[in-house]
Amino acid sequence: MNKLVPIGADHAGFQLKARVIELLESKGYEVKDFGCYSEDSIDYPDFGHPVASMVEENEGMLGILICGSGNGINMTANKHQGVRGALCWKNELAYLARQHNNANIIALPARFVSEEDALEMIETFLSTEFEGGRHANRVNKIACA
Repeated sequence: MNKLVPIGADHAGFQLKARVIELLESKGYEVKDFGCYSEDSIDYPDFGHPVASMVEENEGMLGILICGSGNGINMTANKHQGVRGALCWKNELAYLARQHNNANIIALPARFVSEEDALEMIETFLSTEFEGGRHANRVNKIACA
């Protein structure tokens, strides 16, 4: 797995993003922080698209996106053909997103999960391998022609 992790957030996810970066760096990951860099109101697509582009261009790379609900920034990421973004609010969802769906971006709802739960989901997402097999057939059907 790639040890470079791109991350982006909107203003609602700014504080959680800082904690996630601390966790990642303490675990030996290199982080590419695409912002935002304050709690000033911004538009989440401006930070979701660069993360999604980087993941799309680098096979095997996993990315992290955070916004208030997780929905908007996840919708943004999933506009990219090579992205399989998963909105997660429980650790089991982060696990299954990787194991069964080969998700390559996790989206977190900063306003609806605790910091502790978010950090656990990040660790699970980054450490879980795609199972393949019957799941690969399904994942291969996701992309539009």
